[in-house]
Amino acid sequence: MGGTELQNQREYSGAYSLTTSSMRLFVSITVCLGAAGLGSLLTTSALRPWYVGLSKPRWTPPNWLFGPVWTILFMAMAIAAWLVWRKVGLTAAPMQLFLLQLSLNVTWSALFFRLRSPGLAFAEIVLLWFAILATSIEFWRVVPAAGWLLLPYLIWVSYAVALNCSIWWLNA
Repeated sequence: MGGTELQNQREYSGAYSLTTSSMRLFVSITVCLGAAGLGSLLTTSALRPWYVGLSKPRWTPPNWLFGPVWTILFMAMAIAAWLVWRKVGLTAAPMQLFLLQLSLNVTWSALFFRLRSPGLAFAEIVLLWFAILATSIEFWRVVPAAGWLLLPYLIWVSYAVALNCSIWWLNA
């Protein structure tokens, strides 16, 4: 292969890699924000009057805080997933764990808000917490920055576990 042909192949390969990587980032963001949107749809319909009427602990954050926090967390999840997807592909165990925890995240909204079942949602959010922890560990093994990007999400869900349990207990 001549020098010009080799140079053209490298340029094509680099352009393909950039295009593929950009597309994967777009897909990661779309999937994560899609999950966020679905969770939001499941949530907003139950805010009034059901959630507003529940007894909640004093340390419950104001409702306006949830949207911005979750948006930031879902964007961090998308970037983490993209970083790992670039290295191991979509069918690898870390990505499968990621998709599992993402589906558990949406399921929690359905259980807590749509079914109005804080007890069942509490059992599910504990599973979600372990799924996030496992995903974070697996992501860290592939791309340490990706594991760190999931840490705020794990912390927020730890808080949500305590909040969910308290709401369940206060309204049982």
